Amino acid sequence: MRPAKLWRSMPVEQRTAAAAAFWHDEQAALEQAEAVALIARQIKFRPKSVVTLGVDKKARHLANMAQVSDLLAARLLVAYHLEHQRPMMGAFLDALGMAHEDGLIKDEEPKAPDAETLDKAVATLSQAYPKADVARYFWTLLWQDPETWGGLDGRPELHLA
Repeated sequence: MRPAKLWRSMPVEQRTAAAAAFWHDEQAALEQAEAVALIARQIKFRPKSVVTLGVDKKARHLANMAQVSDLLAARLLVAYHLEHQRPMMGAFLDALGMAHEDGLIKDEEPKAPDAETLDKAVATLSQAYPKADVARYFWTLLWQDPETWGGLDGRPELHLA
C-alpha cells in the first residue's frame, strides 16, 4: 500500500492529529512547503498567506485533503506516530528486544529481527492495539526501512479491513 492511499484510509480525526504533529516537525521543511502549496491551491490563497495561518487551520485544511503525494503522506504518518503512537512503538521494540528510547531505536543501523522473534512481537502488538493502528505502524516501518522491516511484508496484519 502506498503512503497516499494509507493517508486516505485514515479517519479525518487521525489525519487532523497527524497534520498538527506534522506542522510542528522541524525536520519536515520540504514537505511543509509542498503542503503550503497544496493548501494555497485548494483555498485559493497565496502561499505566503497560508504560511501565516495558525497550526490548527493548516492542520484542518491538510487533513481534509485526500490527494497528497506519497512523500508528504509518508512524512505525515511518521509525524503522527512520533507524536501519538510512542507507547505502541515502544511495546513493539520491547517485544523484539531492541534497545530504544521512548519508541525510537537507539542503533543507527538496526539489524532485521529473525522470523521467530518478529512473529512473537507482531502477535504481541496485534493483541494489544487496534488492528488499523498496527497496520499503519507496520506500513510506516516498511516504507522507512525495508531492509530491516522486510519481514513484515505480506503479513495479514498489514491489512486494514
